[in-house]
Amino acid sequence: MKTNRTEKMLNIMKEQEVGQLLISDPATIFYLTDYWIHPGERLLVLVLSDTGEHTLVVNKLFPITEDLGVNLVYIDDTDDAVAKVLEFVHADKKIGIDKNWPSKFLLNLLEKVPNAKLCNGSDITDSVRAHKDNEELDLMREVSKDNDNAIEQLRDLVPLELDELEMTDRLAAIYKELGNSGFSFDPIIAYGANGADPHHMTDDSTVKVGDSIILDIGGVKNSYCSDMTRTYFYKEVSEKSRDVYETCLEANRRAIEMVKPGVRFCDIDAAARDYITEKGYGEYFTHRTGHFIGIECHETGDVSGSNTAVAEPGMIFSVEPGIYIPGEVGVRIEDLIICTEDGYENLNHVSKELQIIG
Repeated sequence: MKTNRTEKMLNIMKEQEVGQLLISDPATIFYLTDYWIHPGERLLVLVLSDTGEHTLVVNKLFPITEDLGVNLVYIDDTDDAVAKVLEFVHADKKIGIDKNWPSKFLLNLLEKVPNAKLCNGSDITDSVRAHKDNEELDLMREVSKDNDNAIEQLRDLVPLELDELEMTDRLAAIYKELGNSGFSFDPIIAYGANGADPHHMTDDSTVKVGDSIILDIGGVKNSYCSDMTRTYFYKEVSEKSRDVYETCLEANRRAIEMVKPGVRFCDIDAAARDYITEKGYGEYFTHRTGHFIGIECHETGDVSGSNTAVAEPGMIFSVEPGIYIPGEVGVRIEDLIICTEDGYENLNHVSKELQIIG
């Protein structure tokens, strides 16, 4: 077990009078144990107890040979998995259950302990995971440096006029060469009007003169995720597309400059959104400004107009304003930002100045 991370959760449990946390999220279990288990449809639960006796209930199909610093309890497919978990739970204490519990197991648990005091345990686990420790910050710097390298290599392939899917294949090879284990999400390679769909499903479209080229990519290294977006133009750029790009770039800069401890995420969002609106493109900025990131590409927490929480040191999130004009052009510019003790650190260093390729 990662003692410092476990202790942070136990301290919050004590403050909130939570006796046990029942954690089923594989990413959070990895965060605490440094060990990945992907149980599929089977129940996997780490019981974190205020007594210091922590138990991992896992199916025999996933034997663990390492010492994880927890009591290992194996079950098989014929066992009542929920009943086994409850052997290590004190129903007279408040129980925190994380948001990843499959309903078929959660409903079973509620039937077995109908009078139990339950709370959302993810409020605890997500709060701790949102504040990256020094080890995590270094891992995020490393994987983001690789992503800078990857996007520059991918950009340099544009003159070959590969279609979007071919570019994705080349990107997979680039990540492999960089020692990344794969994509942190399905890459978005979007040419021209395809870029007006923020979550365009990459297809066999080819690049045309004057097209915007959105490269929204991320890799995974040492179980941590990168994510960055740059937008380029092929051979020429129209005055309207140039204006869209410069507006998006200034919105990105304004939002990033807002980042420091104590600033509300809704105000960071507003810095980007208000500028885009002022320039006449407000209706085309159709998503939040950013999301938290770490072991998972999208973690709990966001940079949005509805999030009144404040930035705190160690938090990492994207700043990615976009302008999407249907049938015409899409532009998105994204960086990953660490909130530091006195400001921010940008994890991405690839130029954001408008570039015409080819």
